[in-house]
Amino acid sequence: MNFFFDNNLSPRIARALAELFKDEHIVVALRDKFEPNVTDVEWMQGLAAEGRWIVISGDRKIRKNSAEFHTFRNSPLVGFFMAKSLYKASVVRQTERLLNQWPDIIALAGAVGGGAMYEMTLGRGRIKQLSV
Repeated sequence: MNFFFDNNLSPRIARALAELFKDEHIVVALRDKFEPNVTDVEWMQGLAAEGRWIVISGDRKIRKNSAEFHTFRNSPLVGFFMAKSLYKASVVRQTERLLNQWPDIIALAGAVGGGAMYEMTLGRGRIKQLSV
């Protein structure tokens, strides 16, 4: 699977996971794939043109911006968005939670169509699908 970490998360997380899963998955940070000034719609369209990517993000505003929301929902992308508590946690806690939920992320991403959106929390709760 291809995993993409947007600019709302530390590229260090993406690079660490890329090394950890280098024989299984492609994991990249936005700034390692696109120009720094790329808009959300532009990177979404760029990824969608390549096929299916799993987006890990702290940017829950994508659901509120009409252009971004429609671009995402009409693409082969699957999104996992950090809840506010997880997004505000340290890089170590974010990474710990991602690793803990990695099998669930893989399973969900493989079972749904493009445009699906999920929320990850800091607590022990399960990943939940976001209503649209």
